Amino acid sequence: MFGVALSIKSRVRNCTPSLFNQVVDSEQTARVCAEIEDALEKVKRGEMSREDFETYKGEQKKRLAILTPHATFPKGRRLSEDAVPSGLSMYDIDHIPDPRGYFKSMIADRVGELGIVLAHVTPSTEGLRLFFVMPEGMSLEEAQRWMSEQLGDADYDGCVKDLARCSFVVPREYFLYLDEEELFSAERLNEKGKIKNEKLEVAAPLAHNSELKTQNSKEEARSYPDNFEGIPYTRIIAEYWRMTGGEPTIGARNDKLHKLACNLRAICENEEEWLLEVMPRLGITEKEIKGLIHSACKEPTKGSKLMEQIVKKLHAEGIEDEDTEENSDDVSAIQQPLLRKGLGRLPIGLRESLSGVPESMYLPVLCSVLPIAAAYADQVEVEYCDGNRQRLGLMSIIRGEQASGKSVCKKVVDVWKRQFDEEDAIARQREEEWKERKKGRKANEKAPDDPKVLIRTVPVTVSCSTLLKRFKNANGHCLYSFGEELDTLRKTNGAGSWSSKYDIYRLSFDNGEWGQDYNSDQAESGVVNVAYNWTMLGTDGAMRKCFKQDNIENGLSSRVMVAEMPDSSFAKMPKYGKRSADEETKIQEAVTRLRSYSGFIDTPRLRQAIEDWVEEKRVEAAKDIDRVKDVYRKRAAVIGFRCGVIHHLLASPTPLQLEGAPGKEQGKKTSPSRGRKEGAATIDFALMMAEYTLQQQISAFGEALQKEYVDAQSECQRYGANHSVFDQLTPTFTMDDLRALKRGDCSDKSLRVIVHRWRRDGWIDKIDAKHWQKNANK
Repeated sequence: MFGVALSIKSRVRNCTPSLFNQVVDSEQTARVCAEIEDALEKVKRGEMSREDFETYKGEQKKRLAILTPHATFPKGRRLSEDAVPSGLSMYDIDHIPDPRGYFKSMIADRVGELGIVLAHVTPSTEGLRLFFVMPEGMSLEEAQRWMSEQLGDADYDGCVKDLARCSFVVPREYFLYLDEEELFSAERLNEKGKIKNEKLEVAAPLAHNSELKTQNSKEEARSYPDNFEGIPYTRIIAEYWRMTGGEPTIGARNDKLHKLACNLRAICENEEEWLLEVMPRLGITEKEIKGLIHSACKEPTKGSKLMEQIVKKLHAEGIEDEDTEENSDDVSAIQQPLLRKGLGRLPIGLRESLSGVPESMYLPVLCSVLPIAAAYADQVEVEYCDGNRQRLGLMSIIRGEQASGKSVCKKVVDVWKRQFDEEDAIARQREEEWKERKKGRKANEKAPDDPKVLIRTVPVTVSCSTLLKRFKNANGHCLYSFGEELDTLRKTNGAGSWSSKYDIYRLSFDNGEWGQDYNSDQAESGVVNVAYNWTMLGTDGAMRKCFKQDNIENGLSSRVMVAEMPDSSFAKMPKYGKRSADEETKIQEAVTRLRSYSGFIDTPRLRQAIEDWVEEKRVEAAKDIDRVKDVYRKRAAVIGFRCGVIHHLLASPTPLQLEGAPGKEQGKKTSPSRGRKEGAATIDFALMMAEYTLQQQISAFGEALQKEYVDAQSECQRYGANHSVFDQLTPTFTMDDLRALKRGDCSDKSLRVIVHRWRRDGWIDKIDAKHWQKNANK
């Protein structure tokens, strides 16, 4: 079988096609190419010489994986004498002004004719690389010449004829075309024109110049768990140093690290690679740490009473200390891991939106711009995990106390809103002129026709009648509102309109129908599909007044993204940077890109990732007997999915070929399978937004929703599963009593969460470290 070969350092080994995708979607591949691209921008701005750039590019490329498309190497060495021809050849087109445009105009319609299986922009972004199936009977040199004739390239690189020739791997967003099935075909022509039917173990030869994973790097994916029984290894090691006299000084460092490795191997299954991820370095080299670990693992296998003691102690502290108890309502506990992964590589537009913004405000800023980004992509349709198709309806509330810095969100939304504002200004002028003509006409004159202008941005205080008129004139486009004060909205809707607006907002999430019918020429009537995204800023107090207990379970609270500004109490003044004109231009490029898409786009990888996430949260909610989480997880998943689609559209190098979008020939439909697949960065971003949305919704609305369930359905229904267990407990009970009643259905972690919530809600009081007592008043 033909596939991918991976080499770490100098050793080449075969692997599966999934490994090819892993390397292409890896953080390191994306990061290295982004750094090269940034350096090229400096050359264009005159901040770096071309000579320095070429030197820098050469050094950076050493960190990338390499493909060897001409051959595989069963002996594990990339030598021409050991090569087994693959039947593929590689063709380079260097230093062209617009590689993507060249591919689109010269090659895209001929991929089948030319036998192309992979086409991508080179790491420098200044060239194009094609992998193609060699015509029968041709040698590598003949195949190169044939391709140059087909493309009319008189200056092709004639040196690309060595079987060991390699190509540097690029991230998936650099791909212009990929036929994965053909790339990993089981049959391939060799250079003599004979069919090779031998079943090679795998290979569309892929090698690595360096480790895919940098040891001890927090940004790279781990191969092993970072915790033991829920306790992070960092905490276990910190407790080990505390119990053994503290971290070692330079003189005793190697000896004490060796002893630590001997103890840790008891909970790392005596696995050297696992220990290598867990062990601290304390200033010693990788070679030294590997030697210490190897030595420790060679000793006779035995347990560690010290590790058992540490783990037992830390588990006990997890129950006794309220500050370290597991609490699913704690948003800060998830924020840093999410930032490290979900914000690892943002696409154009989103990346520039965070320019000059303090890191603690990243998520509020993203939540403020995603609804308007989705409004620009209002002609896109996607399929969700349940099989239904959706539009990109998003709403967000950025909450924070007075002077908490919410204006940073307004400033970036103003940049995103420019194209809407410019077009609306022209439309509003036409409307004003029509009103003036209508008002100034003579009594017997016919009123001028309503121009029915398209106005996309409306104030949050717009009346329902005017809003209906805007919907009717929108022709299927999405409207957008930005509100600086949520309290202003609440006050202007205090006369009964809020409930009606509430229904409009709720329906807009699913593009539902809304309308009104008046028997009067003065009021607008009709029924429309609601497409309306908005962003609002407000204080916690204003949000509580808008989302009262009597209506919080009606559905809007689960449809809104909520982002919380960092606590600014007694904090120093945050420092903001200035967004450059070039960065603002890139935001406008992102807007133009989003507006260029229309039709159905398929995102199978993103869909599967969100489906897995929502199932994971279902299991968590079931274990914790948490109906609030069970309610909010469902639409948090939808919100995360839609945010992922925005990321995907912005990360795509060229407009995706969408179902129903016109091709070059009139009436021709293009296949969505030709579009760029969702990358790892897109999936990480979507999962981050889903998780953050869930935690923020629970934090903002969870308590009110919980009380609503209690009031509406009675306490025994809201906490039916909890109370069936709670009622069976004796007035004074222990964790063992609760564990026995649950019969192994819940982990100790989940049981601690339940006990913590019972205590927080006043159902129980703590007697000592192991005993609790029911509160008779509750």
